[in-house]
Parts: sequence; structure tokens; C-alpha cells
Amino acid sequence: MTRIPDPIQEGLARGWKVYGGPHAARPASIQCDVAIVGSGAGAGITAELLTAAGLDVVLLEEGPLKSSRDFRQLESEAYPSLYQESAARKTADKAITILQGRCVGGSTTVNWTSSFRTPTATLAYWRQHFALPDLTDDALFPWFLQAEQRLSIGPWLAPPNENNELLRKGALKLGIAAAAIQRNVKGCWNLGSCGMGCPTNAKQSMLVTTLPVALDRGARLLVETRVQQLQLTQGRVTGLTAVGVQRDGTALPGTAVSVRARHVVLAAGAINSPALLLRSGLPDPHARLGARTFLHPVVISSAIFHQTVEGWNGAPQTLYSDHFLEVDPIDGPIGYKLEAPPVHPVIFSSTSTGFGAELAADLRQMSNTHALLALLRDGFHPQSPGGQVGLKADGSPLLDYPLTPFVMDGARRAFLSMAEMQFAAGARRVRLAHDLAQPYTSWAQAKAAIAELPMKPLLTRVASAHVMGGCGMAGQPQLGVVRPDGRHWQVDNLSVHDGSLFPTSIGANPQLSIYGLVNKLATQLARELSGRSVRLA
Repeated sequence: MTRIPDPIQEGLARGWKVYGGPHAARPASIQCDVAIVGSGAGAGITAELLTAAGLDVVLLEEGPLKSSRDFRQLESEAYPSLYQESAARKTADKAITILQGRCVGGSTTVNWTSSFRTPTATLAYWRQHFALPDLTDDALFPWFLQAEQRLSIGPWLAPPNENNELLRKGALKLGIAAAAIQRNVKGCWNLGSCGMGCPTNAKQSMLVTTLPVALDRGARLLVETRVQQLQLTQGRVTGLTAVGVQRDGTALPGTAVSVRARHVVLAAGAINSPALLLRSGLPDPHARLGARTFLHPVVISSAIFHQTVEGWNGAPQTLYSDHFLEVDPIDGPIGYKLEAPPVHPVIFSSTSTGFGAELAADLRQMSNTHALLALLRDGFHPQSPGGQVGLKADGSPLLDYPLTPFVMDGARRAFLSMAEMQFAAGARRVRLAHDLAQPYTSWAQAKAAIAELPMKPLLTRVASAHVMGGCGMAGQPQLGVVRPDGRHWQVDNLSVHDGSLFPTSIGANPQLSIYGLVNKLATQLARELSGRSVRLA
């Protein structure tokens, strides 16, 4: 039997400084050069670069430290231990389910590895509307290239699984372009369980790349530790307070931690990052904090085929189509990207319609089930302004995200596109994730029925795994929360290095956009704080 090296357990054996949970007891007070809140895409890149510059770094992560030996390809274990609110975080009206990581490595530990550079049209929109003239393809090229080389991001050369091949087959039949998705993997076993943590460490997440390097350089990591508040004195952050939490997020008494730092980097992810700033009462003179938070609302269509599909088997999301994405970003309807997500029992059943015997019948046909999803590109039109992060009575975050008629029109058009593609690929039955949709056995039947469906929240099943915005970057203080260098407009020694920086949604899976942009920002920050020039290893 092949023995899989476990870099996390090996690092702990070497003496990594890890506190909280089953590790060493949390110190009551800590001093450091830089405190990083979070351990996901932005935090990992930042930690590697700052420690390369010789800075004393402390990372604080609300979730647990897990490793490949814990990733057993079981949804029942993965979702409660690795995701925010057991993969059931919801918007205020419960109309959107949000999949978001809550573990060391953040969402990079549990995502499906899809890697896209920030689209040209998205950057052009940011330059035009948010005074960010330096964000061009050419200017960002070296930062993306470094991140891609560091994290083994490249073409997936293995044949697509049947779930993805059906996307290509349907697109080809309709004359629609489909292309391959780059993935951040090395020596991938093609198991298909990426969303439950990689059991072979092939996924080049922050868990097995940047964070081990930072820890080997002496960084300290506090896990199962939630930052409650930033301490502000005379316009500067002087430190933060945190508390130990149980696996369900409940605070543990007697576990308070005080961290004093020269600089704080906020990388807790969109929703959590703006919520922390709100709890801390940071200046917000232009009412931008928490506003313009975007999700890429996702709608789903499943189809039954005569042949075996086994959508859980093999690399997920290796093909996509942008045919419907950039319709008209100013005056036209909302655009959407089409991808083929993996089909696992819990995710499938929680996004499917029906219950009881009806749902059981659908689950019995899982081997023949194909799925498509549409990522709606929000934030490019006045009628898709995204959502607003606020606070519940206990201080925890809550995202109010209205599904406007403009957005729901996009959902209807996406349902039509997906159903047509699935029938073109040979589906014998298509069913949409909409409570009033029936199983359709022909494209003509589906087209007529979809045109009449009431596109309303809750009736239409909407999910998302991409959370962006809320601490938007802008070249003028009235347009955003942080400056083009990632520093807070009103608090100079506070930086934001995660997806909450984005002024709109990306229009693509966002992890590489975070890697590339944060690579640029963290390299500059390391030079400013230490006087040393560094780059990703």
C-alpha cells in the first residue's frame, strides 16, 4: 500500500508552533510584527512572503488544523469539520446556501481546484468604475505567473470524466465553445473528492504549500481561535482580541488571547472580514464597509442519461463555457459561466427538489446523473448590486443578499441554456433545481415550462461557493474600503488580503484572482515593513 507523506504531521513533529484545539495551550498574550487573521488563499500567500522578509508572523484561524490523514472522502465528516456552519451558511432570507471553508487553508483546502486569471473584462470594469488604472492584464501578468508556478497551476491533461465530457458534447452539438479549466494539482490521483479535502496532498492548497513554509520559518499558528475585535488607538490598530472556540463555533470560557502587532492583515474571507471590521467599529465615512458583497449566485440543472456518468468519480470541473458570460456588462442582462460540478450524495440531495420517495428515486439514479451549474456574474449592473454584510445580535456575520428580478432573469436564462445543452448531449430527462419544476423529457417541453416558472427566491434553489467584496478596493476613498495597495483608507497599518477586496464578482472561480492580486500586495507590504525584496518560492 502506498504511503502518502503527511506534511502537516511531519511539521508538527519538527516543532511547529501551533496552539489551540488539540495542540499546545494558547498563550494569553502575544507580540509580533504582523498578525494575519485567517489562513486561506490571501493569508497563505501573505504568510510565505512576510516570513521570507524575516518578519515575525502570527496567523489566527477559526477552524481546525486537519491533514490528509483526516480526509477520508466522507461528506458526513468533511462538511461539519471543514466548512462554515457545516456547509449550510445561508443568506438572511435563507434563499442562498453558501459553501465556505472554515479550516486551516480555508476554502483552498476544500475547493474543486478550478483556476482562472481575472478576466480582462472584469479588470477593465474595475479600472473604469473604481479608479484602479494599474490593474491591467500586463501589469498583473508576472504576479499571476509566479503564483501559477508556485502552486502548480496548469492544464489538466487527463481525459475529462463523463460528467464534464457531457458538457463538451452538448456544447459541440449547439456550436458553443467549451474549454479546459486549469487546476492547482501535482500528482493528482483523479479521485474526485476535492471538496472534502485532498487525501493524497495532490491539491496545492495553502495547507500543503505556503503555510508549511511559513511555519518552518517560525510563524506561529493559532487554530480554533476566533478574532473578536481589532483594537484601535488614535487611528491605528494596535492589536486584536481573540477567543478559543469549539468545533460548532461556541466560545470556550477562559481562552481569551491578546495579540499586539505592528501591522494587521485581514484575510478571513468575504463575509467574515467585513464583519470583523464592523464589530471593531472601524471608520466607514462613506458607508462602503460590508456593501457590494458578491456571491456568483449559482443555479443547477441535473439530467439522467442512459449511460453511466458517476459524477463523483474523477477530477471535478475540468471544462467550462463562457459563451453566455459577457453578454453586455453595462446595459444587457446578467451573464453566466457554465461548469459541471461533481455529484456527491449530500450536495446533490440538498440542492435537488422533491422529498421522500421522489428524492429517493432520484438518488437511486445517481450513477446516471449529470449536473451543470451556472455562475451568475453579479456586480456589473445597477440592478445587481450584491449584498450587505451586517451583524446578528451576538456579533456573528449575516449577509443580506436580495435576489433581484434582474438576477432571477439570469437564472431563468441559465436554466434554459443548461437544459438545452443537456438534451443536446443526449439526456433522457432533465430536472432543474426549482421547487415547481417537473422532470422534462424533451427540450421543447423544458423550454415551454421554464418560460412559465415563477423565478422567485426560495422556489429557485440558489447556492454559491464564491464570496467576494465587502471591503472593496478603489483608487478613491468614497468608492471603496481599501486603497489600491490593500491598506485601509482610514487605518494605515491595516491591510485586507482576501476576496473581499474585489469591487465586483470575478465572473470566474476566484482563487487564482486572490493568489495573483495578493502576491502583488503582500510583496509590496513585505518590502515596506522590512526593507527586503522577496518573492514566492
